[in-house]
Amino acid sequence: MITLEQVEKLVEKANITYDEAKAALEAADGNLLDALIALERQGKVRPPKGGGYYNSQGATAADSTVITIEQQKQEEQQKEPGWFHRLLAFCGRLLEKGNANTFEVYRGQTTTFTIPVTILILLFLFCFWVTLPLLIIGLFFGYKYRFCGPDLGRQDVNRAMDSASEVAENIKQSFNSQDDERTDRSDKQ
Repeated sequence: MITLEQVEKLVEKANITYDEAKAALEAADGNLLDALIALERQGKVRPPKGGGYYNSQGATAADSTVITIEQQKQEEQQKEPGWFHRLLAFCGRLLEKGNANTFEVYRGQTTTFTIPVTILILLFLFCFWVTLPLLIIGLFFGYKYRFCGPDLGRQDVNRAMDSASEVAENIKQSFNSQDDERTDRSDKQ
């Protein structure tokens, strides 16, 4: 008796229609390996890679399972990308996220300019001696910074940016108050 599971296995392994699989299994009295051999002889199935062959003499269901597992392992190894391809895929995802998120510079309610995070990272990598001082000087001139986008536009990330702006504002106020005290002393003298 031929089961649906046997037919589906043969369809999957031999890449044939259900009717062809059923006919091959009926001709082989339900033996999956014999059906594969018959299909190979008819030219409907390619022989195994590496010049191997099918042999149904003395084969048991356990033997065909072992062959199938070994073949699956070989196929998985061939499909698995190498480290270089994984690295490229990782870099691609990183670039995609960097371009989806932006870094905004604003003053009051007006946005001065917006750049992708990828550009900001490149500026920090190659011109950090210019980029970092400009960002710090911008804080003292009243500019604020924020990240926008699906990954970095969260409240906790922007809260850190706001606290940096507050620190710069406090330092600026302390300098202004010290300057006012000096001015008052010089006026009294």
